[in-house]
Amino acid sequence: MNKKVAFYTLGCKLNYSETSSIGRLFTNAGFDTVDFTDTPDVYVVNTCSVTENADKKCKKIVKEALKINPNAFVTIVGCYAQLKPAEIAEIPGVDMVLGTAEKFQLVDHITDLTKKPKALVLNQPISYANEFVPSYSFGDRTRTFLKVQDGCDYSCTFCTIPLARGSSRSGTIENVVAQANDIAASGVKEIVLTGVNLGDFGIRDGKREDRFLDLIQALDEVEGIERIRISSIEPNLLNDQVIAFVAASKRFVPHFHIPLQSGSDKILGLMRRRYKRELYANRVAKIKQLMPNCCIGVDVIVGFPGETREDFVDTYNFLNNLDVSYLHVFTYSERENTPAAEMSGVVPGSTRADRSKMLHILSDKKRRAFYQTQIGKTGEVLFEGDVKDGYMHGFTRNYVKVKAKFDPILVNEIKTVHLTVISPDGDVEITESEEILVH
Repeated sequence: MNKKVAFYTLGCKLNYSETSSIGRLFTNAGFDTVDFTDTPDVYVVNTCSVTENADKKCKKIVKEALKINPNAFVTIVGCYAQLKPAEIAEIPGVDMVLGTAEKFQLVDHITDLTKKPKALVLNQPISYANEFVPSYSFGDRTRTFLKVQDGCDYSCTFCTIPLARGSSRSGTIENVVAQANDIAASGVKEIVLTGVNLGDFGIRDGKREDRFLDLIQALDEVEGIERIRISSIEPNLLNDQVIAFVAASKRFVPHFHIPLQSGSDKILGLMRRRYKRELYANRVAKIKQLMPNCCIGVDVIVGFPGETREDFVDTYNFLNNLDVSYLHVFTYSERENTPAAEMSGVVPGSTRADRSKMLHILSDKKRRAFYQTQIGKTGEVLFEGDVKDGYMHGFTRNYVKVKAKFDPILVNEIKTVHLTVISPDGDVEITESEEILVH
C-alpha cells in the first residue's frame, strides 16, 4: 500500500505552482496525495514570510497536522524555511526543514519516515539558489499558475523576498512554451503567469537573455489556451510595448495587477521603489487609453515607517482619483534583516489598522464602480467548479466576477453572457446570450 502525503500552501500563487511540482515528485516516487485530514504519513507545509502572521500560521498548521496523525513526518519548505530554519526546527513535531536551494530535492531527502527527536535542517545560503526550477499548479481544471521567473534583484527596504528566494532568474522561452502546451493538452483554459518579479523575465546565469515582451509574444501563439493572465508586474517594467501588445493580443486578457505600495513620492523613496507616482499614473492612463474596459488591481502598503497622516491622505487621494478597479491592501509589518525595520517614525498599530480599513472601503467602492461600468455589456465568462448556496462563479476576461445558478455542464466552459446587475453580495448577475462559445 502506497504511503500518503498531504500538502498545505501559504502565501502567493508562486508557492501554489511550486507545491504542485513537489507533489508530482511525490507521485513519481509512489506516494498517494490525500487531503490534509486523511491521516497522511507525510505533511509538507510550503510557507510564506511576507507577514508575521504567515509565520504564526505555520506553527498552527503543524499543531493541527499532529492532531490528525501524531506519527506523521512533518516537513517545512518555502520562504520562512529559508529565512528562519532554526526557529522552525524548534516547533514541536517538525522533522525536516528545507531551504530554497533544497526544496525540490525533498523526496530524495525523505529516506525514513520515523519521527525525529530533533529536526533535520538542510539550508544552504541563498546564493546557492541560483537554478531556475520550472513549476505549474495542477488540479484546478479551469486555470493553472505557471511559474516563469523566480528571485528578485530589487532591494525594497520592506521586503525579505530577495533573502528568501535569491537573485532574479528565469526559464527559457522554449521551455515555458513547452509547459504551456502541456497545460493546454490537459484541458485547462486559462494560464496565470507568475514570478517574484515577473516583468524581469529573461535573466539566466546573471545575464539578460530575453525580455518579458519576447515571452508573451511566444505564449500568444500557443494553441488550446483561451486566456493568459499576467499576475503582477512592476510599473517600471510595464512598458508601452507590453501594454500595446496585450491590447492587440489574441490570448492575453485586459487585466493588470500593478504594485504601487504608496501614493506618496516621499514614502516611495523610503521604500526604495524604482519609480515615482507620476510614472504609475502614466501607466494607468496608457492602459485605459488602449483598453478602456481593462481591470487594474493595485498593491498598497499602509503604516510604513515615516508615513504621516499627510502622506497617507496623499496616497488615499491619489488612489481615489486613479482609474483603477480594486486594491490589495497590506498593513506594514516589521521583518528582520530589512532596512525598514530599523527606520524611525514607527506608525502605531492602531493607526495602521485604521488606514487599512479606509483603503479596504475604498477598494470596495472602486470595484463596485468598475463593475457598474460593465453592466449592460456582453462578456465571455470562464465558469469554475465551485458551488455556494446553489450558485457557481466565473470571471470575464477583464476579471469581473459573475454568479449563475449551478449547472455542471458549464464547468470549465466559456460562455458569452450579458452582465445585468450587481447582486447584494457584490458579484454580477448575468443572463445568457444567444451566442454560446463552445470549446
